[in-house]
Amino acid sequence: MFSIQEIVIVYNPASGIRGRRRLLLNLRKCKKFLRRNNYKYNYIKTKHRGHAIDIIENLREVDLVITVGGDGTFNEAVTGNLKREKHLVLSHIPTGTTNDLGAIFCLGRNMLENLKLILNGEVCGIDICNINNKPFVYVAGFGRFLDIPYETSRKVKKRLGYMAYVLNGVKEFFIGKTHLYQITYELEGEKHTEKCSFALISNANKVAGIRNMYKDVKINDGQFEVLLCNLRKKSEIIRALFAIASSNITTANGFKFFRTDYLKINFEEHLKKPWCLDGEKFDCDVLEYEIRTNTTLKMLLPQKALKEGGIIEK
Repeated sequence: MFSIQEIVIVYNPASGIRGRRRLLLNLRKCKKFLRRNNYKYNYIKTKHRGHAIDIIENLREVDLVITVGGDGTFNEAVTGNLKREKHLVLSHIPTGTTNDLGAIFCLGRNMLENLKLILNGEVCGIDICNINNKPFVYVAGFGRFLDIPYETSRKVKKRLGYMAYVLNGVKEFFIGKTHLYQITYELEGEKHTEKCSFALISNANKVAGIRNMYKDVKINDGQFEVLLCNLRKKSEIIRALFAIASSNITTANGFKFFRTDYLKINFEEHLKKPWCLDGEKFDCDVLEYEIRTNTTLKMLLPQKALKEGGIIEK
């Protein structure tokens, strides 16, 4: 049983659609619960983008750090944790717009219930991937539609929630142009050349709000999933959406799927828009990218996550 005496909660007041007042109310409920159960705790508020990286990197050693925010907030916590000589045990309470990580970790929308589930959970390892030494927790991608998460304004997301992404996607579908990038990559000693309209590199059983997009995903097996798409016409993309809905995208025409623990991608030209990492923009304008599993990060997760969250018990 994991022993917890002192907890630090790092929260992002700008995350999510429910509003700052609702967030503070829920944080007060969590405080009462922690106090009643004799936990030592400290709340730290993030003040700007990237602040959670500095907070976690420079935090003194405590038993557990829980982030409260969106997927990007947890990405920052992981980035800061990997900068430390001795890593902290992390957990996460989702309050963002899509909350893919919350679903992966089998958490809902009730903050206090999530806290209780976490504190009654178990410590396990999850793989953290990185691209050119920049960590990402569950998904990275480039190409068509992959700019939507970071291009959709925070103001619109707060007002419309997940629908903001949908509306932005529909708009881009009808007025945007699909560009094909020629890439070269090596897999199991063989070089391959492909033309891609978009690509996803992920380590999760839920991506872009779609649960079970792939079969048999394990988030601590030392590998990540790669999906390359060469579709360009609107009619082809519509058929692809139906393939996603019927959970057979890995065998659909226009897609190539594989698993690996290392991938180097070389582009013939610079990307027109940056990569997306865990919903945030990754500004790295180069022609070569290396993706690999970096390390196994210790997390305290609900019991249910070990059974349904694609985690191999180790």
